[in-house]
Amino acid sequence: MKVTVGGSLKLAFRPWVEGLEHVPATGPAILASNHLSFSDSFFLPAVLDRKVTFIAKAEYFNTPGVKGRLTAAFFKGVGQLPVDRSGARGAGEAAIKSGIEVLERGELFGIYPEGTRSPDGRLYRGKPGGLARVALATGAPVLPVAMIDTEKIQPPGKVMPKLMRPGIRIGAPLDFSRYQGMEHDRFVLRAVTDEVMYEIMKLSGQEYVDMYATAMKRQLADAAKAEKEAAKEARAALARAEKEQADKERDAEARDGDQSPGS
Repeated sequence: MKVTVGGSLKLAFRPWVEGLEHVPATGPAILASNHLSFSDSFFLPAVLDRKVTFIAKAEYFNTPGVKGRLTAAFFKGVGQLPVDRSGARGAGEAAIKSGIEVLERGELFGIYPEGTRSPDGRLYRGKPGGLARVALATGAPVLPVAMIDTEKIQPPGKVMPKLMRPGIRIGAPLDFSRYQGMEHDRFVLRAVTDEVMYEIMKLSGQEYVDMYATAMKRQLADAAKAEKEAAKEARAALARAEKEQADKERDAEARDGDQSPGS
């Protein structure tokens, strides 16, 4: 996959990279990145010499048919681990367990603290569970990562990617050993997560929004639904008005006919 997918991505899109010297040559480390595009999980591993393991929704691995098997093989090949997201708590625990196992093997673990892709290119509040708990449980250093312009290459709903250069900035490792053994303290988890998000914001230059991206997506979905309902009601009101006008004109014509001299 490094040769085929990684080589093709680098050749076609020529991503620029800053901070590669911060990635350790050996040993465990956590790459905590902003999340702008589906392609983030491919561009970041493509520019590194080491394998990066991300977590991905289980649907990518258990879809039936030939296409499903090919998709599963592809995601396994690029180092993605399946996580069942059918239950929020179960998904979170599975992600934490997977991350710890990867790091205990001395490998690189990639995670998106926002929990989902940004709906509008801004940086959203990090979720305090996965990243902080994995970092404190393993003692692995956390490298903040900023993906830049990847959302412009393949916006949601677009099939064909746009050929342009994305950027990747990797910051200096963050050490949270001072919080060792406190991975169940919610205030500590929040502090660790916020510190990482602040470093990502500095690297990416994104506007920060102090709310979860999932909440913003719900707001946008509700607003789109309300707009759709309003447009539907407006069309219905216009149709009713047109019908009433047509009825009035028909009644007027009928009265004029009754009052004519030959009637």
